[in-house]
Amino acid sequence: MLSGFPYDLSKLPKEKRDLEILRLAIIAELDAISLYEQLAESTENEDIKKVLLDVAKEEKTHVGEFQTMLLMYDEEQVKELEHGKEEVEELLED
Repeated sequence: MLSGFPYDLSKLPKEKRDLEILRLAIIAELDAISLYEQLAESTENEDIKKVLLDVAKEEKTHVGEFQTMLLMYDEEQVKELEHGKEEVEELLED
């Protein structure tokens, strides 16, 4: 789990810094989703499970928000996501 920045973002140029901020935010949200879903699977208390899964779902929305922002500012990421999608589709056609 992330408890701090893995490196000093202030050393990056501003345009790269903002992209890294968005990527770190996505990583943190994915980490939180994983944690909450694992905790939900570990408890037998249905109330706790319900709340943990609800919070995990909210984190998934946050991933979408940060990803949307990243795709607004990183044209290369947009192109590579599309390329990755095409590769998977080709692999699954066989």
